[in-house]
Amino acid sequence: MVESNPPLLNNYLQHSNKISAPDCNDEERKLVIRECQLPLIDLNALNSLDKSERQACSEAISKASSEWGFFQLVNHGISTELLRKMRREQARLFLTPFEKKVTCGVLNNSYRWGSPTATCLKQLSWSEAFHVPLDKVSEPACYGEFTSLREVMIEFATEMSKLARLLAGVLAENLGSQREEFDDICHESTCFLRLNHYPVCPVSPNISAFVPHTDSDFLTILYQDQVGGLQLMKDCKWVAVKPNQDALIVNIGDLFQVKSSFI
Repeated sequence: MVESNPPLLNNYLQHSNKISAPDCNDEERKLVIRECQLPLIDLNALNSLDKSERQACSEAISKASSEWGFFQLVNHGISTELLRKMRREQARLFLTPFEKKVTCGVLNNSYRWGSPTATCLKQLSWSEAFHVPLDKVSEPACYGEFTSLREVMIEFATEMSKLARLLAGVLAENLGSQREEFDDICHESTCFLRLNHYPVCPVSPNISAFVPHTDSDFLTILYQDQVGGLQLMKDCKWVAVKPNQDALIVNIGDLFQVKSSFI
């Protein structure tokens, strides 16, 4: 194992000799049918002088949210340079030795790794992450020696928050609601900036970087790297999402689905 990686192998060995009941979805999970292109939405159309173009963009967001629960955004307003800076700082943080990440208290002590509640291999995630409350991002005490990370995180969180509010407003209007009704959901006290890292697994190709799940949030905006690996369930089949270096991915979460059912 590389020094900077968490001791995920220990978790694997703890669960490797456990026999669990077969999962009826196991075979489905092995079948990734094809690589797909998510619905692609050009957000520039929302600023068009043509009312029909703005309406078409809004309807495309609504349709993709309903039919896929996912879509890609281009011309989203987040600069390429800012995305690159965020990736550089994130990589530097995760390359820090495991013992230091666990004990240094960086980013509001939000470091986590693996699956502490896993009872068998199919519940084991080969991953590590920092999940930072948005209202803690600007606090100097959160960063320790990672001073350059703070500046980038603040800028990144600010721009992503603007984009999240814009999308929430569009989704609210498509449900016949007022944008203000969704403001509390996008408040910084209820939002997180998540830094995720999925180390190479040298043990087995059947170990998931992250186990199958649904997002409990209102919506998630994902900056995906070009390695790929993101998969989603579409029409009861797993499909692999083809990376697009110019796009951000939006995932509609459980909270939005619950809220929309009452409107």
